[in-house]
Amino acid sequence: MPLDSRVGRDIYTIGVRQFRQQVLPPGMPVTTVFGYGSTGRPETFHSPAFTIEARYGRAVQVRWVNQLVDTNGGHLPHLLPVDPTLHWANPPGGTKRRDSRPTFTSTPGPYGGPVPVVTHLHGGANTEESDGYAEAWYLPDAQGIPRGYARVGSFYEEFAKKSEAKFGVPWGPGEAVFHYANHGRAATLWFHDHTLGITRLNVYAGMSGFYLLRGGPSDLGEGVLPGPAPRLGDPPGTRYYEIPVVIQDRSFRTDGTLFYPASRALFDGFKGPYVPGSDIPPIWNPEYFGNAMVTNGRTWPVLPVEPRRYRFRFLNGCNARTLILKIVTDPLAHRPVPAKLALWQVGSDGGFLPAPVRRDQLLLAPAERADVIVDFSSTPVGTELYLINEGPDAVFTGGTVGAGFPAANPKTTGQVMKFVIEPLVTADTSTPPAQLTLPPFEPLGAADRTRQVSLGEVASARVPGVSPREALLGVIGPNGKPKLLGWADPITENPAVGATEIWEIHNLTTDAHPIHIHEVQFQVVDRQTLPAGGRRPPEAWERGFKDTVLAYPQETTRVKVRFGQAGRYMWHCHLLEHEDNEMMRPLRVGPA
Repeated sequence: MPLDSRVGRDIYTIGVRQFRQQVLPPGMPVTTVFGYGSTGRPETFHSPAFTIEARYGRAVQVRWVNQLVDTNGGHLPHLLPVDPTLHWANPPGGTKRRDSRPTFTSTPGPYGGPVPVVTHLHGGANTEESDGYAEAWYLPDAQGIPRGYARVGSFYEEFAKKSEAKFGVPWGPGEAVFHYANHGRAATLWFHDHTLGITRLNVYAGMSGFYLLRGGPSDLGEGVLPGPAPRLGDPPGTRYYEIPVVIQDRSFRTDGTLFYPASRALFDGFKGPYVPGSDIPPIWNPEYFGNAMVTNGRTWPVLPVEPRRYRFRFLNGCNARTLILKIVTDPLAHRPVPAKLALWQVGSDGGFLPAPVRRDQLLLAPAERADVIVDFSSTPVGTELYLINEGPDAVFTGGTVGAGFPAANPKTTGQVMKFVIEPLVTADTSTPPAQLTLPPFEPLGAADRTRQVSLGEVASARVPGVSPREALLGVIGPNGKPKLLGWADPITENPAVGATEIWEIHNLTTDAHPIHIHEVQFQVVDRQTLPAGGRRPPEAWERGFKDTVLAYPQETTRVKVRFGQAGRYMWHCHLLEHEDNEMMRPLRVGPA
């Protein structure tokens, strides 16, 4: 519950701390993680975080506090290896060289200083100072920070002043106060760290959580869908029929600690030379795939369910792994496995779909969400079912299991969680999904212009055969050729406030990239094979509002976007390793 709701808004103070959690099965070592929790209630710190429940039209204020300090108040180092050669937050550079790519004369080791953070509400439509801009990070208010370090990012002071002027709430050292108006559609949102150049590490270490926006004209009434959902303070033994489920892949050492690569060599065997002998970052991996599946903070958990309908809010919270989820009877069967139960999808990133869609499997790229009804009512008590993953143990490139790629390892990353059917306790009064009438859906109007953007990768310019050096976004020039751009290049996406645009996303790489645009919920228009193939409409489950779209390789993906408020935002690939090495661009809505 909020700490104070007497002023017409819900007020929270949420910290980021380091703590120990039983992620691996009981009896195995505990894992040290980073995660969110209520600063006055140590028992609430968890990875992923406890869910924030918000109501349409009722503002939420969160004071996000960086509490990554030790028991003596000194700053903690990162749990994972930070590559300081990337274009990143770079606190050691001081105020003149923060948010930059440092220059080294020899290959450095991992950065070991204080950890910068900034939290982004993914899918929210918020003012710029509350969006979690990558250069608005801040260090903890800790002892022992070396003299000359920048304690905040390049945009922190500007946004702090704007926020205080608007809301009258000052920001203190080591914190930021964000305000969420909650005027969007009822939807499954989520929050996660977004610090420049280390998002992949902060999220992998545990910084993520659900934010459920309920109510308003785009929601359904009480009792139509299965419920209730978990809430802090519920008595032990409370039965839940709406369950947020975040799926992530991780690797662990034998002592329970998180494993993440400390060398580029793990990706492609390239052991150097690095600085100054090449242009390849020494630690950054273009993608990383863990060998264990973690669901709501536990490896391969078991969920007792009754023979009735359940509502699952699925989120792919992986760094780079695309999931293909289905419910089956035999988790070790040869892939592809026939589905045992249907997955009725009623919502996507931006809320409810125009109509329910019956699916045998869910394709979810990183950051995508699916609001799903599963009916266990015809399953006998005592039955064991499994949620499995048939997506690849590698970057997704499109295609189908067997024909386009080998499925994930059935013994490890091919299993997500287990369901055990127990006797019915509470009668199910929810509406069967095939009979649901979802809230009215209003498509966006005609577009004012079409904007052409591109996705690309760059190989080493100094070491033949080593690729990629970095991943990039860009534009398509007047000559029809792509111009790749980095984070620090001048802004090229500058729509007017209130403008509706078609974005043509030209993917010139061999990977499928989930593209996220901040501040908006858009609609998928169509896809077209490059250079001039036929257009195909969006999938049935993509016909609602979305904030993340999967752009397939060698295709143009078109989305229709309406930009509702002025400000400085971002758009980027949500493969976090890509995002952290230049596949992210600033976006300015309104006057340049």
